Parts: sequence; C-alpha cells; structure tokens
Amino acid sequence: MAAEQDVRVVGPGPGAGLCRVIRALVLLLCFAARGGALYFHIGETEKKCFIEEIPDETMVIGNYRTQLYDKQREEYQPATPGLGMFVEVKDPEDKVILARQYGSEGRFTFTSHTPGEHQICLHSNSTKFSLFAGGMLRVHLDIQVGEHANDYAEIAAKDKLSELQLRVRQLVEQVEQIQKEQNYQRWREERFRQTSESTNQRVLWWSILQTLILVAIGVWQMRHLKSFFEAKKLV
Repeated sequence: MAAEQDVRVVGPGPGAGLCRVIRALVLLLCFAARGGALYFHIGETEKKCFIEEIPDETMVIGNYRTQLYDKQREEYQPATPGLGMFVEVKDPEDKVILARQYGSEGRFTFTSHTPGEHQICLHSNSTKFSLFAGGMLRVHLDIQVGEHANDYAEIAAKDKLSELQLRVRQLVEQVEQIQKEQNYQRWREERFRQTSESTNQRVLWWSILQTLILVAIGVWQMRHLKSFFEAKKLV
C-alpha cells in the first residue's frame, strides 16, 4: 500500500487510465484470494489431516511452525529443533505426491496434477523425542494456493520489474488461476452430472426389476391358487 501511495500522476497521460484500470482489477481479483492460516493442537501420536480442493497444475505452499506446551509456565513455547514434523500429501486418487520429514518449523511445496480434493496430513516424530512424550503440541499452519503462493517482491527484484509490470504480471497470473478454478468447477459439475445420470439410471432399472418381480409373483400366486382349487375340485 505504501508503494501505491508514493506514485503521483503528473498529467492525464495515456498510461494513467491504464494504470488505474489495472489497479482496480487487481483490487477486485484480490477478493478471490485462496489460502488460510490456522493453528491446531496434536498429541504425541496424533495425526491431523486437512482437505483442500485444488485445480490441476496448481502450486501449493504450506508454512508451519510448532510450539510445545510448557507445563511449568502453563503456556506454549517455541519448540526445540529436535522436534520434527512429517508431512504427507495425497491426491484425489489416493496417490502420495509428498512424504517428507521436516523440522520444528518449515515450508513444504507441491504441485497438483489431478483436480479434486487433496489430503494434507501432519504428525510429529514424538516417538523419537522423549521430552514431548505425553505432551501437547500447537501447530500454526498457513496454506497458500495458486498465484498467492508466489513471492512477488522476490520476483520483482529478480526480474527487475517496475511496479506497473509487476501489477500486470500479478493480474495475468490471477486471471490464469481464475480460469483454472472455472475449469475445476466445470469438471466438478460434469462429475456431478454423470453421478446423477448414473443414479437415475440405476433407480430406473431397479424400478423395472421391482415391477417384473411383482408381476412374476402375481402370476405365480394365480397359478398356485388355480392348482389349489383344481386339487380341491372347487373349479
């Protein structure tokens, strides 16, 4: 925000309107930001898993830090380096795309290749860390999806981009991410339609089967009654 406030428009040049339009679009697309920070508690043998719906070919970055509960101070303190976290990520087909041991504070990155619900699980290496045995651990987790995982300050410094060029790049990447989200929603809608059609077809065949069973039972009952009356010489 400070960088934007330092920019002054001297005159109504042709680039001023374009700059204002780009800034307005960037602010509008910022509402589509995906990612969230949270914290949770786990025990020494407990595993926590999260479900994240991710389009295909989308980069995901997760940052975490751990705090160990201090019983004497009755508060959470930064965990020692000896405590590690194991991160495992599975795609919608239950294939492991990331399984790695990290430290007490770290960052993990993966790219999705299949659209759908990805499972992100974390658990500690408490069996190798006796000080944590029987204790409680607080994990702060921040997951960024898509272009929001990019460090644009680093990109601008590396590629020597001006403010306008950086805004344009952000805008392009956000539009690409929105397109991926739209394609993912279309894919979900197609799967839901296929599931609905398959369910309707099964219900139809089940109804036909029930009708045939009822007709067969009715015919059998009529023949059985007829043979019974004939045996009793009532007919």
